[in-house]
Amino acid sequence: MQVADFIVKKRMVIGHECAGVIKDIGSTVKSLAVGDRVAWSPVLVAKVVIFVKVEGIAYAKMKFFGSPPTNGSLANQVVHPENLVFKLPDKVSLEGAICEPLSVVSPCHVTPNNKVVLIFAAGPIGLVTMLAACTFGAPKIIIADVDDCRLSYAKNLSADGTIQVSTNMQVMRKQ
Repeated sequence: MQVADFIVKKRMVIGHECAGVIKDIGSTVKSLAVGDRVAWSPVLVAKVVIFVKVEGIAYAKMKFFGSPPTNGSLANQVVHPENLVFKLPDKVSLEGAICEPLSVVSPCHVTPNNKVVLIFAAGPIGLVTMLAACTFGAPKIIIADVDDCRLSYAKNLSADGTIQVSTNMQVMRKQ
């Protein structure tokens, strides 16, 4: 299986958005305790961020929990860095804590008065965003991605239109 530039050559655990109850902690952990209800960031960022330059654009070098080659959270137990784990308020359920992908839709103020909603990326978060925009009454939803398969899936779900973009900067400059 290939995911972006990564070719998965051995079994791996998937899963990004996670919440749970701490069962054990390391000896140096100070801000968390056994029994705490928590959620965590799927972005594994080093304490010192390294930037890489690709075709003249700087990107932070990081790994994503549950994206190759880093194992994810669909497991009975997970170990995660303390600085990326956050205690949940009592009023937030574990189920509510993993609704993070929907948080991108809320500030967009999608209404039936919008003419067009354009979503960049047809992965799981983009598709959830598309379905939420549809539910909020967006009259026309267009989704853009580099992957034909994802665009086809978006079209089958409810996208009014799709745009295939390129990862090649030279091709994009010509368009």
